[in-house]
Amino acid sequence: MTNLHILQHHRCEGSGAIADWAASRGCSLAATHLYLGEPLPDPATVDFLVVMGGPMNIYQDRDHPWLRAERAFIETHIASGRPAVGVCLGSQFLADALGGRVTQNAKIEIGWLPVEFTAEARARLPFLPPSLEAMHWHGDTFELPPGALRLARSAGCANQGFIYDGRVLALQFHPEMTREGLSDLVAEFGNELEPAEFVKTGGAILAAKDAAFSTANALLHELLDAINPAR
Repeated sequence: MTNLHILQHHRCEGSGAIADWAASRGCSLAATHLYLGEPLPDPATVDFLVVMGGPMNIYQDRDHPWLRAERAFIETHIASGRPAVGVCLGSQFLADALGGRVTQNAKIEIGWLPVEFTAEARARLPFLPPSLEAMHWHGDTFELPPGALRLARSAGCANQGFIYDGRVLALQFHPEMTREGLSDLVAEFGNELEPAEFVKTGGAILAAKDAAFSTANALLHELLDAINPAR
């Protein structure tokens, strides 16, 4: 059985549809709630690492001293040759571990906005559509790490994801989002929703149809299958 382990940085940013995928593939699922001071797991017990989003940035060590240990843990896991997926903040952790610089993005992206999958990614992963209306909530971005394949881009952010070595998947957008999780996020961080070029209102975000969630979740499941060594 594949042991999937979640690194979670805020109570509102849980595994979402990733938990559904894990259950459907017969994976065990555990989580470390770093924001509660829980210790990192024994690296040997983690077959498949999932690094979730959060409101901090990856080097905000003064405010979150556990970030330093988390960065080292992620680097060790990737170096071991095992699979990993990172969402939003998690994608930035993965980029950093692989040598890609993490910086502020020129634009803040919050809301349902299209991402375009690259021709290179679609050639490697034929199930990818030309584009996806995806949920975003980020102000930072990452440089593409050396050797990584750019997965997607958007009008407001050049690097929306990458795949490295066929086993490391980074997603700046949020295909794991469920309606319940998004409602919690808007309630918690609604003060950030000042309309701008790529920032939607809370009402517009929560008005998303069920199909927006199900389409994004289904695509995420296919991406996870693509890096799952047990497939």
